[in-house]
Amino acid sequence: MRILALFCGAFSAGIFLAQYLVPERFLLSCALAAFVLACTRFLLPGRAGKRLLLLGVGLSLAFGYDWLYLRQTVDALSGLYGAQQAVSMTLCDYAEPTAWGARVSVKVDGLPGRVCYYGKRDLLDLRPGVVLRDSVRFEDARRIRESDITTFTSKGVFTLAYGRGVTSTENVSGVDSARWWPVRTGRAMREQIRRIFPGDAAPFLSALLTGDRTGLSTVSAVDISEVGLSHVLAVSGMHCGFLIALTGFLFRRRSRVTAAVVGILTLVFFALLTGAKPSVVRACIMLSLLLIAPLVRRDNDPPTALSVALFLILLQNPFAAASVSLQLSFACVAGLLALSPTLYAFFRGDAPSGVRNFVAASLAASLGVIAFTAPLCAVYFGALSLVMPLSNLLCLWAVGGAFASGLLVTALSFACTPLAAVLAWVPALLIRYILLVAHVLAKIPCHAVYFANPFLQYWLVYVYLLFACARLLRRPGVRLYALSVLLSCATLFATIRTGEALYNSDLDALALDVGQGQSIALASRGRFALVDCGSSNSWKDAGTIAGQMLRSMGCRRLDALVLTHFDSDHINGVETLLARLRVKALYVPDEPGDELQSLVGRYKVPVHIVRERTATGFGLAQLVLFPPVGNAGSNDLGLSVLASAGESDLLVTGDMNQDTERRLLSRYAMPDLEAYIAGHHGSKYATSDELLNALTPETVCISVGSNSYGHPAPETLQRLSEHQCAVYRTDLDGTIHLRMNRAAPP
Repeated sequence: MRILALFCGAFSAGIFLAQYLVPERFLLSCALAAFVLACTRFLLPGRAGKRLLLLGVGLSLAFGYDWLYLRQTVDALSGLYGAQQAVSMTLCDYAEPTAWGARVSVKVDGLPGRVCYYGKRDLLDLRPGVVLRDSVRFEDARRIRESDITTFTSKGVFTLAYGRGVTSTENVSGVDSARWWPVRTGRAMREQIRRIFPGDAAPFLSALLTGDRTGLSTVSAVDISEVGLSHVLAVSGMHCGFLIALTGFLFRRRSRVTAAVVGILTLVFFALLTGAKPSVVRACIMLSLLLIAPLVRRDNDPPTALSVALFLILLQNPFAAASVSLQLSFACVAGLLALSPTLYAFFRGDAPSGVRNFVAASLAASLGVIAFTAPLCAVYFGALSLVMPLSNLLCLWAVGGAFASGLLVTALSFACTPLAAVLAWVPALLIRYILLVAHVLAKIPCHAVYFANPFLQYWLVYVYLLFACARLLRRPGVRLYALSVLLSCATLFATIRTGEALYNSDLDALALDVGQGQSIALASRGRFALVDCGSSNSWKDAGTIAGQMLRSMGCRRLDALVLTHFDSDHINGVETLLARLRVKALYVPDEPGDELQSLVGRYKVPVHIVRERTATGFGLAQLVLFPPVGNAGSNDLGLSVLASAGESDLLVTGDMNQDTERRLLSRYAMPDLEAYIAGHHGSKYATSDELLNALTPETVCISVGSNSYGHPAPETLQRLSEHQCAVYRTDLDGTIHLRMNRAAPP
């Protein structure tokens, strides 16, 4: 079995190298080099030679397969990009709404793989299996507006199709095909869950059973993320394990073959129902091998099963190597296999009991997973939950109970909805308990650390080196490991304080990298304010970015949140921000809309409508808010914000245009600026010559991301160059940190 593991592991390593390190033009050269390596097997005798052969062959096949896959899929599609043509396509799922209509995964006749089709909202009324005809414009899903994207390709989608014609339905008979039963079952389950479960219990259970996380309240989603319980709602091995345990119980009196066949079929159906994500496919393959092994009189070998699962997933789509779901899933299992058994033996001790075994198993599993996933969490989510072992200890038993009881109640609801609604209190009570625990743990100070603190990445490397040294020294007992734990905790505290000390100027201003949007964090001697919090880029969560940055700066309460205007790219992160931080006061240019009014009412945030020049202090700095001076339109009826520390000044004008800038200058006296946040993300209609001449800013920051508007405009960049401004852009420079002091410019 380990021979198979070595080959599959080598192939998988080669695919990862091809996706992340080896340029496409060198793939065949690397395949040849790996083959030469395999041929040196004959220079080494015995087992070492055999391993070298397997390693070389696996790597060679991986590089060659990746090259061939590119030729057969990506290159074959490249001629379509930018073209428009009429096509027939079959819906592979239910459509989901977008800001401009709806999108759905489709299979286009004559094209390899799946295509993401963007059309009108009437797509929401169609079922999988329907065949549509439309004139579409094709675009490359690997690269959007000069940015490399893996969101689509990691799911096997290489082409985007934008509807440009009149959609017509060619065939609806295919909707009854058995091929679509899992997808339709998932949809029916979600509808029944919404019907019989109250409040947040419905979206939580829907995520638990079907992988659909939409509908979960922002507070619950933030709490679950903060305390390290996100894996509970990401369908993976745990859910498949629950399912196998349930089917095993129901078929315990049947033959071993019958139980295995039913279990495997159930896993396949569940994988299709939940969207066949890499994490659940991995679990299904490993559990299927576990069920098959006794039938063929072979021992189950988890490392081999893990490597085979990865091999099969990457064989189907090498681009899945970039899937965050896949990486986290395999890292979790690797941690469980490599570290958890040793940790379990240590925690259980020599006098095991039922409770001690339970606690030992939970802690061992959590710590094993953290050890292998912490770097990934740092890279992809910018945070690491410190209370994860405790949250898992308190909640995982309830998650298992909620899964089993929720599944049975949901199944019962199709036969007798009233009875199912009565029994729904059991899983609903367990879910309320989980959400309550998550909410309480999320209130604990330092429950998580955020890698917006740049020193934490070095701390993480230091911790791994500590434990690696303790392992290599191989001293008896646990003293070295205990010392490593103490040093890790002590240095973590010092690292957090060091990160907070970065913001010790009279006024620190940070133009946060939120993509095509704006969020400006301000700090002065332990007091904090935020101007705007939004982004139009769906992959950028402005509320999370701002919340994590402010937390890493030492902020526990925001003294002022200023919204220059109510456009989505300036406010759509506010709800997530409020779920993470208390806000003392909200300043807005006009009466908030119903949604924002309801939001601030829920979080009990006092609202101040700025109708005249308003000044408020925080720390050693001052905020001056100027009311709207424009004539019409949300952009020109917004606030302007002047942040000052002595003679150092920073101005934010939101999205106002040049005419409104002139009105602002004529109505209010403005100082010379040390820094200016370019208006309207660098639009050519803002940041006028008049403003630059009057305020002479030394530094200009442009908050901008991927967009189709041409921001920042060449005209704006030319004006800034002519005025000799130092220009920084969040799309190129990331988050921009400006330090200002009362006596001197930055």
